[in-house]
Amino acid sequence: MERINLSSSTSLSRIVYGMWRLAEDTNVSPKHILEKINICLEQGITSFDQAAVYGLYTSEALFGEALKENRSLRNQIEIITKCGIVNPSSRYSNASVTHYDTSREHIFNSVDASLKNMSTDYLDMLLIHRQDPFMDHFETGKALDDLVLSGKVKEVGVSNFRPWDFNLLQSAMKSKLVTNQIELSLAATDGFTNGDLAFHQERATTIMAWSPLGGGRLMKGKGPLGKVLSKIAANQNVDIAAVAVAWLLAHPAKICPVMGTNNLDRIAKISEAMNFRMGRETWFELYTASFNDGELPWRLP
Repeated sequence: MERINLSSSTSLSRIVYGMWRLAEDTNVSPKHILEKINICLEQGITSFDQAAVYGLYTSEALFGEALKENRSLRNQIEIITKCGIVNPSSRYSNASVTHYDTSREHIFNSVDASLKNMSTDYLDMLLIHRQDPFMDHFETGKALDDLVLSGKVKEVGVSNFRPWDFNLLQSAMKSKLVTNQIELSLAATDGFTNGDLAFHQERATTIMAWSPLGGGRLMKGKGPLGKVLSKIAANQNVDIAAVAVAWLLAHPAKICPVMGTNNLDRIAKISEAMNFRMGRETWFELYTASFNDGELPWRLP
């Protein structure tokens, strides 16, 4: 498995296992979650993506219970988590509305809860989950810097930030924002032309792509895109998911797809995409098919 260096001391596996739906599985026992982790590790997938809010604030704790069963695993993996979303729930029972909180107090409290829930004394990476229109970038930036200095967090980044939000926060920080996790897939191609990808590619910022299979839509094989995906999958003797992920992997920006599935058989096949080297014409065949009219979103003069 290829690795992506974030800094001199931190790297990620090129494909990341996402735990957004971990709490939705019919089996959330530590033993079953350990099986998922081990299947990932057998493929060289060592990076695991969490968020405080996943599973209505239960996913991190489920992951932590599994790690307690095998303490040695912590030294073999990278834990990524996110903070900043407040959802009225048992954790935030006094909240009257879902909102974003990027205050120092919230960030520190969230990190402490994540450390406790996942039975670890440090996070490999902390991301601000969403851009906060009420953010004090000086307060948020200082909080992230102080977390890095404390050793509780090794690297910091953001999720779902536009370039101007990224620049605003970075301007108030000493630490480098090492990633932006955004939606990118054949079902969500805007980032390839709206400046998001170009912004980070210019700065050599690692891009993590959430929902690389379009929330499962790409697996249904419908429409012009589905036909092209199915054709290429059959020619390469892989499934549709491998083709869709290989499309992201082929991009020179070195995108890191975040793959989330609870199905053990599908987890075991995640790395198949690494074996498929996609050329430019195949990449554009898929890109063109991703538009409803089967044509590129521009015309030659």
